[in-house]
Amino acid sequence: MPDRTHIRPACQTGAPSLGRGLAELAEQAAAGTPDSCGATATAVLAEESPGTAAADRTTAATHPDLSALVSVQMRAGEGPILAALDTGRPAGADDLLHDDRWPRYRARALDAGVRSTATLPFVCDGLTVTVSVYGLRPGPLKEAAQGATELLGDLATESMARDRLYRAALVQVDQLDTALRTRPVVDQACGIVMYVLGCDPDQAFDLLRRLSQRTNNKLAELAGTVVRTRGRGLEKELIAFGRSAAPGPGRPASGPDRDLPG
Repeated sequence: MPDRTHIRPACQTGAPSLGRGLAELAEQAAAGTPDSCGATATAVLAEESPGTAAADRTTAATHPDLSALVSVQMRAGEGPILAALDTGRPAGADDLLHDDRWPRYRARALDAGVRSTATLPFVCDGLTVTVSVYGLRPGPLKEAAQGATELLGDLATESMARDRLYRAALVQVDQLDTALRTRPVVDQACGIVMYVLGCDPDQAFDLLRRLSQRTNNKLAELAGTVVRTRGRGLEKELIAFGRSAAPGPGRPASGPDRDLPG
């Protein structure tokens, strides 16, 4: 098999660097296991189950044929990767020609010319990474894969897990920053709605939230419009919507004689 990296499209399980990290790990695992013909690396998040479909994983392989071997395991629910994920221990076969534990994986592997395989699992902060090496000849790849590849897997998994947590923290900081910047505008808009409708703060916010959902506009954008216009031209619309809006949890529906001015 030619030695070139193939990355299967992944779902949104992390940042783009996760795919790059797996590709580098697969290349290093193949290079560090002289008896192998190539390697794959997969990433599984803590919220995913071992039986999740292949499309829900991120996989990197040193050759497309090896990526297909990962896919058949995920679809069939059998193979050394699933065994390693289930047990948390290395799994593999010295000679797939005489090992029938995983029939569908075995058939696909032999069709690709793969006779031996070994998978090592690594876990860190909710991220599970597996590294698999493959051989064209029968032989104990598990022992060969351990050592340098095991050390590389530990370090790479820790690095990718930290990067994932760091990026998640950045997203939270950005969301908090957006909330802090838009809160004053929303408060001002609520004040205008309270003046126009004669309602309390909770009802004003609830009305703005419902109106943003109904018009498919972000709450901050709608609030900005209300503030810029000082509510002018929106009085009739706000009153009509306030009276027709479904009641929020824990409060009665608005009507001409209730909550809003007649």
